Amino acid sequence: MRLDAPRIEPVDLDHLDADQRAALTPFLATDGGRVGGGRILNIFRTLAHAPKALTAFLGWGNYILSKRSALSPRDRELIILRTGYNCRSGYEWTQHKRIGLDCGLTEIEIDRIKAGPDAPDWNDLDRAMLRATDELNSDHFVTDTSWAALAPLGDKGRMDLVMTVGQYTQVSMILNSFGVQVEDGWTVDPDLKA
Repeated sequence: MRLDAPRIEPVDLDHLDADQRAALTPFLATDGGRVGGGRILNIFRTLAHAPKALTAFLGWGNYILSKRSALSPRDRELIILRTGYNCRSGYEWTQHKRIGLDCGLTEIEIDRIKAGPDAPDWNDLDRAMLRATDELNSDHFVTDTSWAALAPLGDKGRMDLVMTVGQYTQVSMILNSFGVQVEDGWTVDPDLKA
């Protein structure tokens, strides 16, 4: 976590204006209860200060997280976690560690993501995806060598990798700069604390 307090407080769900309520509608169940264990995550409550931006953000994010992406859920989470780690985003890492475990990453692999593509025991494709993620985070460009190593993903898979890194770099910048705090009961990885 870059900040230990929010720069922009999450909206109060009991005092939403019409635009904020409309933007947060995807998180509200039809019976009036809330999806996600009875709460709307702090990232969305913070972004609700700009409801039209939140709506657009959700549309693109839903593509990245959907089956329309050529990346498998495991590969997508490998990339997202490396991006979150590279961006020093405690919130992103904390949220997607849980998702990564649900998508087939192991605790050992998740810990190894922090060490990057040169850590032992990655297969060739995992190593290539991690290396391309690092290149995008540092130079905003995938080298020819990495591009060739990503060939098993196909052209659409390579495109989705670049777009996923771009999306989660943006998400990490939002989380870090706005000071979005993790949800109550979540524990931030010690390597990513302020």
